Amino acid sequence: MKQAGFPLGILLLFWVSYVTDFSLVLLIKGGALSGTDTYQSLVNKTFGFPGYLLLSVLQFLYPFIVDPENLLIGHHFIIVLSTVAFTLPLSLYRDIAKLGKISLISTVLTTLILGIVMARVVSLGPHIPKTEDAWIFAKPNAIQAVGVMSFAFICHHNCFLVYGSLEEPTVAKWSRIIHVSTLISVFISILFATCGYLTFTGYTQGDLFENYCRNDDLVTFGRFCYGVTVILTYPIECFVTREVIANVFFGGTLSSVLHIIITVAIITVATLVSLLIDCLGIVLELNGVLCAAPLIFIIPSACYLKLSEEPRTHSDKIMSCVMLPIGAVVMAVGFVMAVTNPQDCTHGQEMFYCFPDNFSLTNISISHFQVTTQLSILNVSIFQ
Repeated sequence: MKQAGFPLGILLLFWVSYVTDFSLVLLIKGGALSGTDTYQSLVNKTFGFPGYLLLSVLQFLYPFIVDPENLLIGHHFIIVLSTVAFTLPLSLYRDIAKLGKISLISTVLTTLILGIVMARVVSLGPHIPKTEDAWIFAKPNAIQAVGVMSFAFICHHNCFLVYGSLEEPTVAKWSRIIHVSTLISVFISILFATCGYLTFTGYTQGDLFENYCRNDDLVTFGRFCYGVTVILTYPIECFVTREVIANVFFGGTLSSVLHIIITVAIITVATLVSLLIDCLGIVLELNGVLCAAPLIFIIPSACYLKLSEEPRTHSDKIMSCVMLPIGAVVMAVGFVMAVTNPQDCTHGQEMFYCFPDNFSLTNISISHFQVTTQLSILNVSIFQ
């Protein structure tokens, strides 16, 4: 919302969710047309080995893109401990269907986090000054916003795994599931984005939790819930990365020993990466424009256009022709903008409004914006 402008951001969020819904159904249709049952085999059947190799690289890199210039020096022990105790054992499952109940827990926790963000827009929002450009319709960084939104909705790299786990997998059944799932997802995303932006407007960080004060116990509980959701959802990403390695190097089949070795290697690398990054915003942007955009916009459209024998005026083909070039623009322009103009990051420092007794907001320049509103002295209990 901060990058795109609040009104345009809402519209873009609806548009990205629609494109996600369409492209997820398009992938399964492409699989049915080509007689394939994985994303990689679909692209291999359509564009041969070069396309297969490109997709494999995109799927493999998806969990690992980072900003190497920042070093996180705290909480390392907790990260390593939670990885060894929870993430690794869950990632060793061979059947993705077994993670269904775990994913349900993650969804429940997401709802709790949303409730906390909604509560704070009421209790905290009125005490934080609004920036001058808070309600502008559109901003020049809208393409960066599309990249972040694409990251939020990306699940194409594991859609064939989920489709194969259905009791009676059909395109019609898959379409119904996708429509409902996308509708729920965009509803939750809009609530998160709206409540977060209404609370902090132009002060909003790439990681919303960086905006809240450390002495806010309710938000600290929300941070804990978010950490648990990451622990519970990462094994699904591990499934995809492991499948890429199995298909590229081992013909699609792994022995029990190789399964364990490769899983441990993936988790180890991902954990090391997580220890080297303290800014979530740049991760969302780079993953969004470099991996999510081609996986959502470009590859599904290209595969369907080449495989389908429908007339050019068919609605699916028209939509595919629109999605493909838009995806290319988002990928190219978004990457340049993400590198030259990354999202704000506090690097672990608390925001200025967390120290109400020590400053006056009159004529103080904070970061890249001017605040000229006199904020009355606040009691720390407001943030609790």
